[in-house]
Amino acid sequence: MLIVMDKDATEPQIRAVVAKINNLGFEAQPMPGGERVAIAILRNPGPVDPALFVDMAGVIQAIPVSRPYKLVGREMKREDTVIHFPGFDLGRKHFVVMAGPCAVESEAQALAIAEKVKAAGARVFRGGAYKPRTSPYSYQGLGKAGLEILKKVREETGLLVVTEAIDHDSLRLVAEYADIIQIGARNMQNFSLLRCAGRTRKPVLLKRGMYATLEEWLMAAEYIMSEGNAQVILCERGVRAIGDHARNLLDLATIPAVRRESHLPIIVDPSHAAGRRDLVPPLTRAAVAAGCDGLIIEVHHEPEKAMSDGAQSLYPDQFQALMEEIKSLKPGGW
Repeated sequence: MLIVMDKDATEPQIRAVVAKINNLGFEAQPMPGGERVAIAILRNPGPVDPALFVDMAGVIQAIPVSRPYKLVGREMKREDTVIHFPGFDLGRKHFVVMAGPCAVESEAQALAIAEKVKAAGARVFRGGAYKPRTSPYSYQGLGKAGLEILKKVREETGLLVVTEAIDHDSLRLVAEYADIIQIGARNMQNFSLLRCAGRTRKPVLLKRGMYATLEEWLMAAEYIMSEGNAQVILCERGVRAIGDHARNLLDLATIPAVRRESHLPIIVDPSHAAGRRDLVPPLTRAAVAAGCDGLIIEVHHEPEKAMSDGAQSLYPDQFQALMEEIKSLKPGGW
């Protein structure tokens, strides 16, 4: 249930509603909006009687919520969520591009790529310090040393940093070093990790699992938000494809579907969907046309030598050309 407060409701009136919810054995989560505060009722095993709240001072409406995802859904919050970063916003017509190598390999490599993607217009540098690979013999990342390199990239270029946490130990370090915590497709339903990411209070980029339905993906985001962290960015990266024409099947229909069901911003990872460099530009254009809030693209200055996913990484000049196309498709909101 969602308790909607009057725009002139006082702090004591809001606290009184929160106290009543807690006294009933439920959890109250205030959700400040543009004009008024709404209070979500969580962890209730069944329907809650609206009559318990509608006569309270400052309350104008008690709305039952039909969706299983409460905090994530538009029933709870009608306006789009905007995530604020130093110098720029993401969501509600604010478009952001994140770019960089699949994996951090060295300080020289990371800085060289960071300078190129920043010059092209990227605002966030992506690079994996921890790499959950299909094979245990594949490159697993530099770990903490990679995080130190990412810190150097931020200090030298001013780009913010997004990198993946793969377990509880790495999450603690990623939360210390990164500006955005990425939860990858393989961990989308690692509910313990999601809860811990929610408790960090840092923005969390949640990738869709390779077999996940829209509801499962949104419920995973609910785990993060249920811990009090509203800064969630959804990332469509493709689901398992049939055939070998592409690495994954980029589900463009999920962009308008997410917009209908949720207020959270959604970005697209065309690199992991494509698996091939030549497919990244057309998938990127399609994602922008479908209305995504941003992109996360793999770029490497020497992809033929890359330790991970070189075949789907753009060369810097290709990324520069693609950014010019994106700006022509989406001239405002950068």
